[in-house]
Amino acid sequence: MNDTTTPPDLTPTNANSGSFDTSRINEVKTWLASQFDAAGKDYVPDFEYTPRTISHLHNLATVSQQKTQAATIIANDFRLKAAEYRSQAARIREILENVGLAQEGLPANVVASSQVLANVSNLLNIRDTELSSFLVAMGDVSLRKTGVEDKRAKVQKESKILLDYTRKAIARLTYLKRTLAQLEDDVAPCEAQMESWKTNLSIMVSKERQYLQQYSNYKAMLNRVGYTPEISHGMLVEMAEHRKDLDKKTKPILDTLRSYQDLPPDKALAALAIEDKKRQYNAAEKYLEDVLQSALSTSEDA
Repeated sequence: MNDTTTPPDLTPTNANSGSFDTSRINEVKTWLASQFDAAGKDYVPDFEYTPRTISHLHNLATVSQQKTQAATIIANDFRLKAAEYRSQAARIREILENVGLAQEGLPANVVASSQVLANVSNLLNIRDTELSSFLVAMGDVSLRKTGVEDKRAKVQKESKILLDYTRKAIARLTYLKRTLAQLEDDVAPCEAQMESWKTNLSIMVSKERQYLQQYSNYKAMLNRVGYTPEISHGMLVEMAEHRKDLDKKTKPILDTLRSYQDLPPDKALAALAIEDKKRQYNAAEKYLEDVLQSALSTSEDA
C-alpha cells in the first residue's frame, strides 16, 4: 500500500469500548493493510468492527503470520539447499572435466545409462548410487508391494462378498417385483370378491334381524300358550304314554256304551243302564283329568 493510503479507523465508538484491546486493534489493522496491499488493493473496505470481529480477525492474523513464518523458514531452507546443490554440482562437474569424464565427452549410451540411473534413484528416493542403497530401497519397495498385494487381495475378497450380496439383493428385488406385480393383478378379483362378500353380509344381517324377530314372536306365542322350559320332550313323551294308557282303559267303557244302542225297547231299564254307563264314563274322565293334572304339577315342581 502506498504512503497516501490511510487504513480505516478501528477504534470502537460504542459504549463497550473498554472491551477492545488497543494492541489487538493495531495488530489487526496492520495485518489487514498488509494483506490488501499484497492483493493489490489500495484500501481496506469499511465494515462494522465489534469485539467479536476484532477477536476473530486477530485469530486469523495470528494463524496467518505463523504459517507465513513457517513457509518463509522452509523456503529459506530450500534456497540454501539449492545453493549447496548447485555448488556441489559445479564442483563435481569440474572434477569430471579434469579427469576427462565431462558429459559432453561421454558416449550417448553412457549418458543415457546415467540418466536412467538418476531417474531410478529419484524414483526410489535415494541420494546416492551405492548398491546397498539400491538394495535397501528395493527391499522397501518389495515390502510395500507385498502390503499393497495383501490389501488388494483383501479388497478383492470384500468386493466378491459385496458382489454376492448385490446379486442376492438383485434376485430378492426381482422376486419382490414379481410378487408386487402378481398382487397388483389380484387386486381387481379380490375387490370384486370383497364386494360380493359385502353384499352377502348385508343380506345376512337382514336375515339375522328377520330370524331374531321370528324368534321373539315364537317365544311370545309359547308364553301365551303356557309353555315353560320345564316342559321338555321327555315330559311330553311321558304324558303321551299316560294318554295311551287312559285310552286303553276308556276304550272298553266306550265299547260298552256303544253296545247299549242295541238295548230292548224297555225305556226304564235302558235309562238305568245309560245312567250307570254315564257315571262310569264321567268317573273315567275325572280320573284322566286327575292324572294329567298330577303330571303337570310334577313337571312344574321339578
